[in-house]
Amino acid sequence: MSPELTTADLVERAEGRPATPEPEDTAMALFSEEQVRDLRGRWDQVQASFVDEPRGAVEKADTLVAEAISKLAEGFARTRASLDGQWKRGDSVSTEDLRQALRHYRSFFGRLLRT
Repeated sequence: MSPELTTADLVERAEGRPATPEPEDTAMALFSEEQVRDLRGRWDQVQASFVDEPRGAVEKADTLVAEAISKLAEGFARTRASLDGQWKRGDSVSTEDLRQALRHYRSFFGRLLRT
């Protein structure tokens, strides 16, 4: 016998949210390992420079965050363009490809809304 649904479970389902959040370790990566290493290394440099140059550190942080957001947007744009291209050519997109795309979007969207 399954456990009874709570009001919160019903609200989450009605809003299209999963009843249980996706565990962190199964969330899809937004950046490659190489990009993560690069961004983290650059962030460490920004943070370390704050003591000697606070304003410059904040300016560099702004630039770095803007660059990370841009790379993220480019990745989603490539995914969308690939799917759009297949549909425009009349190619059928496999359910598995669509499932993976939706999973990627769900993972990202969930992390955006997490507080």
